[in-house]
Amino acid sequence: MAEETKTEAGEKELIGKITHYFTKIGVAVIDLEAPLAVGDKISVEGATTNFIQTIDSMQIEHKEVKSAKKGDSIGLKMKDRVRNGDNVYKTA
Repeated sequence: MAEETKTEAGEKELIGKITHYFTKIGVAVIDLEAPLAVGDKISVEGATTNFIQTIDSMQIEHKEVKSAKKGDSIGLKMKDRVRNGDNVYKTA
């Protein structure tokens, strides 16, 4: 069951964790624990990471996809640096 917490911005649901970050190209690999789609808003949070972004595009094995399901590993262009182990939440 996904962890849910309330923030000032509303509810958020834990949907995955960062497992790798490619610094030169600014792309993170996220192992999903819940579905995610292009257009969703996510919050990335960790010890020194805290930002919100909207998903413009994502890839599974170098192929563009519109959505991904629980258990998928996706590649996602990040607007800021992230670190392995950072939590990824879907925000309302």
